[in-house]
Amino acid sequence: MDWLRALQHLRENRVPAVVVTISEVRGHAPRAAGAKLVVAPDAAWGSIGGGNLEEVAVRRARALLSSGQREVLTERHDLTDRAPVEHGVQCCGGVVALLYEPIPVRRSIAVFGMGHVGFELALLLSRHEVELHVVDSRADELTDERLAPLLTGPADVRVHRVPVLPELVVAELPRGSDVLVLTHDHAEDLALLDALLRSDLPGSVGLIGSSAKWARFRGKLADLGHDAGAIDRVRTPIGAPGVPGKEPAVIALAVAVELVGSCADSAVERRS
Repeated sequence: MDWLRALQHLRENRVPAVVVTISEVRGHAPRAAGAKLVVAPDAAWGSIGGGNLEEVAVRRARALLSSGQREVLTERHDLTDRAPVEHGVQCCGGVVALLYEPIPVRRSIAVFGMGHVGFELALLLSRHEVELHVVDSRADELTDERLAPLLTGPADVRVHRVPVLPELVVAELPRGSDVLVLTHDHAEDLALLDALLRSDLPGSVGLIGSSAKWARFRGKLADLGHDAGAIDRVRTPIGAPGVPGKEPAVIALAVAVELVGSCADSAVERRS
């Protein structure tokens, strides 16, 4: 497959990659500016000309993947017999600049419950580069017409229509997903929390509701066999403090701010 299909394949399968592009050519080179190479941890597609240049690029790209670096990087390479090489001489005589663009696996967020708050939250999240899972047991909440606005943003939106036992979707989520439970039914909320706490998949678990609801849920989760440490994995109430109001759009904004903020904090930790 070509580099573009390869990149889409890797995104769908949640595999990180680096796109290597010849961004500039001076003199003679095996490929023109714009040639691309997609490098994954154990495969590569496309070509920037082969030989020492391409081997160095593949190794450099995989080093970026191993380090988790997300910043774009540019390097220049001399294609002469006087330039130091590792994998065979290329004496085309020119100079090329390579642009390395890391393509990380997208953060996965699952919203269970597409009522007033859930829909507003999904709409906000769809404007970010995430893999967004939307789940509801009610068919009328997940019609194509209602979900159309979610598909206009950069998010990869995955729709789960589950008329019964929506907790079974937990097993289908990518490992590390941040999960938000906002369904219309407290019994459904409880079943979801039970499934989430028995799974090692979620990165975080958030529940919408009052302190009274949570007090009842703590007792019921304990009755279901969950210890205090597991129950404390549930974050409630959800939403960044300082965003006043109880309107669905305001609550959704507070939750989105909290989620995006936690992602930014993680990025800072990775760079420090």
